[in-house]
Amino acid sequence: MKVEVLTAKILDDNPKMDRYQLAIAVAKRTDQLLNGAVSKLSVSKSIKAADLALMEIAEGLVVIKGFVNIEK
Repeated sequence: MKVEVLTAKILDDNPKMDRYQLAIAVAKRTDQLLNGAVSKLSVSKSIKAADLALMEIAEGLVVIKGFVNIEK
């Protein structure tokens, strides 16, 4: 799935989250994956860690905690 589609899905499913919070969450999960964390998805080894992190978040396999919901 394309990055744009995954990003749109995540933001649609989480209306209180903005793209900056998502970028921070993806970066944190990417660091975890690069430092030896096991992926929650079964995908090929050739996929980039950042794409894998985004896919895990889109599928709801990784919970994003610690963000304060900002009312607009």
